[in-house]
Amino acid sequence: MSLYEVRALQRTHDRAGFQCGEEALDIYLKTQVFQDVKRKVANCFAAAERGGLAVAGYYTLAAANSPLTELTPEELKRLPRYPSVPAIRIGRLAVDLRFQGKGPGEWLLMDAANRALKAEAAARISYVEGAAGHAGWKCFSGADVASCL
Repeated sequence: MSLYEVRALQRTHDRAGFQCGEEALDIYLKTQVFQDVKRKVANCFAAAERGGLAVAGYYTLAAANSPLTELTPEELKRLPRYPSVPAIRIGRLAVDLRFQGKGPGEWLLMDAANRALKAEAAARISYVEGAAGHAGWKCFSGADVASCL
């Protein structure tokens, strides 16, 4: 059994004490996240200790597209020659300083990959957007989810 539960962020989650070391990610969770969810810009999922409400970490999931110029020649071999392909962005991945190195980041990333695979929207690419806009692109299908972790 996991120490953490990952579920859609709720207003009952305790976000006030969240600090991950990136001020922009802290502020987003505390002031903007529900606006983005309401506007359907992104969905937010939070990890909390089982039975707890304090946010140990969170990520957002959103539809996106990937320009073909961002992909490797190997990835391009399997794709149509459109200017871009549908993608799912796993963005704003952050873990509270109190929980870093204790596992919630792994649970969040696995949860995000599973949700991306289960999405009914057609998307070939999933990628993680890190701090300060750094992104790691990954191409995966149901058979190789572990390759994106």
